[in-house]
Amino acid sequence: MTTPDLDLDLDADATADRALRADIRRVGDALGDSLVRQNGQELLDLVEQVRALSRDDADRVGDLLRQVDLLTAVRLVRAFSAYFHLANTTEQTHRALALAARRRQHGGWLQQAVDRVLGHAVPDDEIAAAIAGLGVRPVFTAHPTEASRRSTLSKLNTVSELLGDPDTARANRRLGAVVDLMWQTDELRLERPEPADEARNAVYYLDQLFAGPVPDVLEELATELRRLGVELDPSARPLSFGTWIGGDRDGNPNVTPATTTAVLLLQQDHAIRSMVAACDRLAQDLSTSSRIAGASTELLDSVRRDLELLPEVEPRIRRMNVEEPYRLKTSCIRAKLQGTRVRLARAGRHEPGRDYLGTAELLADLEVMRSSLLEHEGGLIADVILTRLLRSIRAFGLQLATMDIREHADAHHRVLGQLYDGLAELDRPYAELERPIRTKLLEGELSGRRPLTGADPALDERGMATYDIFRTVRDALDRFGPEVVESYIVSMTQGVDDVLAAVVLAREAGLVAVHAGTARIGFVPLLETVDTLQVAGELLDELLSVPAYRRLVAARGDLQEVMLGYSDSNKDAGITTSLWEIHKAQRALRDVAGRHGVRLRLFHGRGGTVGRGGGPTHDAILAQPYGTLDGEIKVTEQGEVISDKYALPSLARENLELTVAAVLEATLLHTTPRQPLEQIAGWDVAMEVISGAAHRAYRGLIDDPDLAAYFWACTPVEQLAALNIGSRPARRPDAGSGLDGLRAIPWVFGWTQTRQIVPGWFGVGAGLAAARAAGLGEVLDEMYAEWHFFRTFVSNIEMTLAKTDLTMAARYVEALVPPPLRHILDAIRAEHASSVTEVLRVTGQQRLLDDHPVLQRTLAVRDTYLQPINQLQIALLSRQRAGDTDPLLGRAILLTVNGVAAGLRNTG
Repeated sequence: MTTPDLDLDLDADATADRALRADIRRVGDALGDSLVRQNGQELLDLVEQVRALSRDDADRVGDLLRQVDLLTAVRLVRAFSAYFHLANTTEQTHRALALAARRRQHGGWLQQAVDRVLGHAVPDDEIAAAIAGLGVRPVFTAHPTEASRRSTLSKLNTVSELLGDPDTARANRRLGAVVDLMWQTDELRLERPEPADEARNAVYYLDQLFAGPVPDVLEELATELRRLGVELDPSARPLSFGTWIGGDRDGNPNVTPATTTAVLLLQQDHAIRSMVAACDRLAQDLSTSSRIAGASTELLDSVRRDLELLPEVEPRIRRMNVEEPYRLKTSCIRAKLQGTRVRLARAGRHEPGRDYLGTAELLADLEVMRSSLLEHEGGLIADVILTRLLRSIRAFGLQLATMDIREHADAHHRVLGQLYDGLAELDRPYAELERPIRTKLLEGELSGRRPLTGADPALDERGMATYDIFRTVRDALDRFGPEVVESYIVSMTQGVDDVLAAVVLAREAGLVAVHAGTARIGFVPLLETVDTLQVAGELLDELLSVPAYRRLVAARGDLQEVMLGYSDSNKDAGITTSLWEIHKAQRALRDVAGRHGVRLRLFHGRGGTVGRGGGPTHDAILAQPYGTLDGEIKVTEQGEVISDKYALPSLARENLELTVAAVLEATLLHTTPRQPLEQIAGWDVAMEVISGAAHRAYRGLIDDPDLAAYFWACTPVEQLAALNIGSRPARRPDAGSGLDGLRAIPWVFGWTQTRQIVPGWFGVGAGLAAARAAGLGEVLDEMYAEWHFFRTFVSNIEMTLAKTDLTMAARYVEALVPPPLRHILDAIRAEHASSVTEVLRVTGQQRLLDDHPVLQRTLAVRDTYLQPINQLQIALLSRQRAGDTDPLLGRAILLTVNGVAAGLRNTG
């Protein structure tokens, strides 16, 4: 499953299990009826024939599918894909029902976390400090891993609603109509989405979160914190949202400065729409009369000032609400919001009192109302209505989601190279400077006062595009307010000079001023290769030791953010070494930040699949090293993970609450080691053995000269671009035809489609076997029983191994890969067998997922429906590579890609 955070063992409740299976049959019947209505009984009969053969005779399925015409192939794959979409939605719906039942029986995730905190007698001052610093931020990215169109997702939401309709006859009729609509809707995007399209997709979810799940979670958090003796201030921001969409420039030529501004405008427009609607509800609710209840002088004065500045507030409202100051104030707030929207659209100047520049002014207006209610017997009204709205607005702000800007380190050096070479003051070109010399040069530049360039720098087109993004950020902060952009991420950071280069350019744009001690944005090194992760502590220590840079960190509240990249480190070194080096890097960063008196905020760049750092968020948070969580954390939400977590409001609430609860618990209870340091040191030794052997095994595969040809031959990765699921190219700029320039997403995508899923487990068997051979078998058992990191690691590997199907992979190889390259599959088979054996030895199970029988059975059932799609994909790829250029063939292949993604519930 994409997000097993919320998987429940439905076998524990036979009634719930039967209900789930009944509803899956129900949507399956609805699909069957739709197939007959749309294409006749013959299609349904063929679907049933293929499904039956898939259980009993896979070879005959292959023979049958190779003989079908292209139009029939398209219809078949669409039918099986539609089943997966409907089954996935049904499982989500029942997961939500099971979680609601669990909440009624055991309490919510926050309640359980607070119970555990209460059981550990944490000092009051530590609790208060932790709550004050609590800040959880999911960050939506534009990474191209969501194969389903929003047109399909919205219809699936309707299916979920219909499954809960007690009027079954009516619901079934409507269900049939929705399934018919799904069949008549093209699953494939006709054109590659632009960043603005991706932003609209994210805003779709953010709008829904504003409407209910987020205020519900924040209200629950406030309630639970009272049990700890802490009152959550309405101005606190324990939960907020981020986005990379429109700001992630690394390798995406479609993200220009103009794109960034356009996406910010889109987000602000949606946020204001939501807040205007909230004001309308507020005006309807707050009918309190000053004649009966009174009102504060502060509120009455603010209303008078607002009405003087806002002639657009209608005379009728002024007359009818003359003794209802809360309604009048709400009307004024609404007018300011509308004024803000107009100003932003016209790029006009902020007019104090007539529109808002940032969220603080809006919150201040609402706080005046809240304070007045508290002073005049309206405490409960304030808490239930206004405080809830204040917390929601604090979470989203007028920006809806705070945008991160990301650019590759090399881009900044290219700009500086042109600027320095233009000055002709270096003894050689800037690009030829060794890293230490470049670092000293940039340190001196930051400490000085001269500008490197004027208002119109002499840069080429690429250089100007990079330089302009800093000016765009400056203008955005002036236009939208201080929370619209907070972090500038330097991807592929390998040294201090990479960060300082971005800081120098930011200074040129007026974003930072060392001598004035101002920094309007923070700078974030992204550590994404194993080599860089291994020196994470030294890199941060050197960076914070630069006096000019340290002054800028102080200006940001002594907060330093560091991002950890899971995807590229996995592609580079394998999953075992990647996760272990990230774990060690967190320890080193924690210690260095502590020595420098800096708060550390870790930003985890996790993908949806295990091969890209995915897996249960709750477990991942609790598995971090002690002391690395000081209340704040950022985590990327990518691709299909977004729809899986946030499509249904009930699941959105559970996922958000689960994450906040984990951060709260880790912050308060995992400040010191859970085990003696000597025991942890022993585990570290074992992990070094495991990681070393796993890395050697993985690199043995990666460095095989035949691997690139094998990968391109047996996977449909070349079809990824045609699938139009993201605006960013699959390959890095100037990349060759090998695997080095291939991004981590298509790397995992290819292996996943062919059921090999190499990035999710390869090397684990070799690593665990090496540890046992070194006499560490008992240590492994101890680690699995007591170490959260290791148990989470093994659990994620186990799930990925269970999804791997090398029998199906062999069909791809036999049909598509030249014989001289097929030895690669032999190596994959051997390591898979070793990994399964070793994981079972650690878990003590007879079969994979024996501890999760529902998931085990679900994957087995899904495989029956996946086999035909995989076999169709093989047959269609064979036709295409034999020279068939029929346009329908290309469409059919893309549909199989969508189908496999739906069946496995991830693309990669």
